[in-house]
Amino acid sequence: MLPFIRKNYTVRQFFGKNSFTMKAPAKTWTPTKVPRLYKHSSGTYYARISAGGKETWRSLKTKVFSVAKAELEERLRSAEFQAEVTPESPLGEKLTGADAFKIRERQIENNPALKKSTRHYLTQIIVSLKKSWPELEGSDLQRITAEDCEEWSGRFAKTVSPTRFNAHLSMLRSLFEIAIEKGSRRSNPAIKLKRRRVRFKDLSNRLPSRSEFLKFVHTIRTAQGRFSRHCADYVEFLAYTGVRRGEAPWIQWRHCDFEKGEILIEGNPEDGTKNHEVRRVPMVPAARTLLERLRDENPQAKPTDRVLRVKAAKKAMDRAASKAEIPRLTHHDLRHYFATICIESGADVPLVSRWLGHKDGGALAMKVYGHLRNEHSLAVASRVSFAA
Repeated sequence: MLPFIRKNYTVRQFFGKNSFTMKAPAKTWTPTKVPRLYKHSSGTYYARISAGGKETWRSLKTKVFSVAKAELEERLRSAEFQAEVTPESPLGEKLTGADAFKIRERQIENNPALKKSTRHYLTQIIVSLKKSWPELEGSDLQRITAEDCEEWSGRFAKTVSPTRFNAHLSMLRSLFEIAIEKGSRRSNPAIKLKRRRVRFKDLSNRLPSRSEFLKFVHTIRTAQGRFSRHCADYVEFLAYTGVRRGEAPWIQWRHCDFEKGEILIEGNPEDGTKNHEVRRVPMVPAARTLLERLRDENPQAKPTDRVLRVKAAKKAMDRAASKAEIPRLTHHDLRHYFATICIESGADVPLVSRWLGHKDGGALAMKVYGHLRNEHSLAVASRVSFAA
């Protein structure tokens, strides 16, 4: 090698002339799409943080991106990590719980991605959180300790469902995150509080059998009320399509494609469906029969007319369940009933999940509907054979 050529140059013979090509020095750190997450040339992932005014690297001790991402998120949430990152940063101005609540309310109100119903729900959670911890509004958030949060958690968790508790915990954490962003705290004292495990209901003995459901609908239809017949149609429609209560009232005749055998679900014109996505559900034979009858009963209906005449049937359902001597059913139970019948009829869980409008590929449906009622389970068990 010529003396003036560095190690990172190579010599090539090209048509009798020396050609020099520079080798690019290997990059030690490669940024990822996740902020603060870098990949070392060895393949190990590191977190890049600023501690004591200096940039530093912390090994995440893994070469798997998904594991590194989860580990980084866990470290960023930990109180120890946050204290380590900004050990000498002075705290900002005092921020009370009332101040944080106001900021959180503005965030909810100004978030265009939230549906109206979601805003209403989060507002209810704020009101409830204030009642569950009355002293929080007047407290300086700098002075709230992890022990204070644990005391609230232990007391409040005994009074509400796991789902409700988890929603309150998320809201409480968000208040302290606001305080951290404002410089009033260095760490989140509620970060280590455990979410309660949500147990899915056992629907095997709660949902009616096919014969009980038909009796249930007949009881509603013959109740001789002003809207009894319409309530029965409403109940059948929810049970035969699996649509949500908030979606059913917005279905028009133009959404019913009898040729393709499917129903278009668009949801509320203002907010759309729960997942903000339009979907199509099949007209199973029972649904087609119901829709054809409703169409024949109203031949003058316009494409933009609504298929159903009522938006709910709670009272009619409660009275019918009592008279038919079956467990009380809610509107959402009719969605469970649809999914259960579909699965028992041979439809696979991911397919039913798409009909229901789930976006998780069937994970939730497997947890909720991956059961078989006793009558179906025993029927399958009777066909199991170990004979040679």
